[in-house]
Amino acid sequence: MSKFKLDEIDHQILEMLIENTRVPFTDIAKKLLISAGTVHVRVKKMEDYGLIKGSSLILDYDKLGYTFIAYVGLYVKDTSNIKFIVERIKEIPNVTVAHITTGKFNVFCKIRAKGTTNAKNIIFKLDEIEGVYRTESMISLEESINDKKRLMHSIFKDIA
Repeated sequence: MSKFKLDEIDHQILEMLIENTRVPFTDIAKKLLISAGTVHVRVKKMEDYGLIKGSSLILDYDKLGYTFIAYVGLYVKDTSNIKFIVERIKEIPNVTVAHITTGKFNVFCKIRAKGTTNAKNIIFKLDEIEGVYRTESMISLEESINDKKRLMHSIFKDIA
């Protein structure tokens, strides 16, 4: 497949979809002064290229009572067991993100819990996974940045 070129219209479409994946194409078209068909074709091209991969809902976990966020680093005895360990992590629904990493930890996880007792139990489950010999936890006091558009804007500046 040839290199995919994005222009300012694509950039604006992506910005609106990042803000609200459910925004109707007709609304995007009106705002950009183009046809809804043009929006549809451009989004379809970005999907076909693999630039856009589906869409998702964002749950407000605070409203569901999961206000406690912690990050847990896992130290692994033998890195050849990483795949096994990640499969065990997937069995713990409160682990919402897990990365295989270099540096201090072998795996780095984000957990959501209802409070400290719930978080403690989740961390103990991580610590009990066969092959994990130690965990280290950090409590999130506040999420200061969660911006899906800043990097996109920077990328568009670089390619413009």
